Amino acid sequence: MTRAALAGLKVVEFGAFAAGPHVGKHLADHGAEVIHVESRTRPDGFRTNYPPFARGTPDPEAAGMFAMTHNDKLGVTLNLKTEGGLELARRLVARADVVIENFTPGTLAELGLGYADCAADNPGLVMLSTCNQGQTGPHAHQPGFGTHLTALSGFIHLTGWPDRDPSLLWGPYIDYIAVAYGVVTVLAALDRRRRTGRGCHIDLSQYETGLQFMAPALLEHFASGLVPERNGNRDRSAVPHGIFPCRGEERWVALSVHDDAEWGRLRQALGDPEWARDAALATAAGRRAREDEIERRLSEWTSCRSREEVVGRLRAAGVHVAPVNDMADLAAEPQLAFRRAWRPVQHPVIGTYQAIGPSYLLSETPAEIRRPAPLLGQHNREVFCGLLGLSEEEYTRREREGAFE
Repeated sequence: MTRAALAGLKVVEFGAFAAGPHVGKHLADHGAEVIHVESRTRPDGFRTNYPPFARGTPDPEAAGMFAMTHNDKLGVTLNLKTEGGLELARRLVARADVVIENFTPGTLAELGLGYADCAADNPGLVMLSTCNQGQTGPHAHQPGFGTHLTALSGFIHLTGWPDRDPSLLWGPYIDYIAVAYGVVTVLAALDRRRRTGRGCHIDLSQYETGLQFMAPALLEHFASGLVPERNGNRDRSAVPHGIFPCRGEERWVALSVHDDAEWGRLRQALGDPEWARDAALATAAGRRAREDEIERRLSEWTSCRSREEVVGRLRAAGVHVAPVNDMADLAAEPQLAFRRAWRPVQHPVIGTYQAIGPSYLLSETPAEIRRPAPLLGQHNREVFCGLLGLSEEEYTRREREGAFE
């Protein structure tokens, strides 16, 4: 077996939902020992209030989002409001290379687990703090979730039709943007530690990572003072550009024409109908002036054909087109299957489920999905007795005192 890229790396994860724990998932996928810390009195929110659940019934041991985020991690429970639980948390941190947390700013510091406290005992520690708006500033303590961040970052203002209300983006969209930055930043900090021996505290604002995806709109405002507005599916350069219905229920294609030569190829793929031969449509300006008409004509053509026929014919002609996939399509997508995007694992409650593989493939140290997400407190004895060396007597005493609640 090839040694995993991050074998030997020790990570402790305080936090919940996506932004922090999904960083830990990437590290675990590549061989890091990642210990996810929860409390029985307040489990990870992905266990309790974020569907879907296996068999449709809310159950902290059958939560799909938790399962997709925590494969290959060790799961422990600690009540950080007890002296025993807090002392064990400090011992976990003392042996760690990386701590990941996404609590409200200052929460860990109030418990004596802030970076300054932890680094005093473990100067090589890399701590990633990832929260909504960073650790400092007038709005640092404002609560919120993914939809609030997409609103703050300007996404929602630009999403939807010009004559309608803005549209929410589903799910914790910016959380996952922040995850990518978090993984890269942790790896960079570890490389710096390898060279210098020094750890560091990374203050990652999810709000600010979302702004990176708004660069063109921000640049336009900085340069001209204009505020870009909602424009539906239309694009400033590609025309036509949109989503078109195909035969069947909820079958669609995305199509875009990026230059005049591509318009000519689209015409031929459509059978060169008379309406498309109009010389005024040969230029982007001419097509934009009649975009409503073009979209109506294209919809008439696509709606009489299957999605597969439309995609096959237009791709063969060199036109930018793709199917609009639903979840069943993604599960059966041959490209994703070939690249092992889904990795089956066996969970004691959920049964077999498809864990998400890495979105990048390393040639010499490929990631492996070895085990499912842990049950609540599943690895308490393995971690606290096996890794920290508690005796059975001490473990039982701390259990009685509520340290593992």
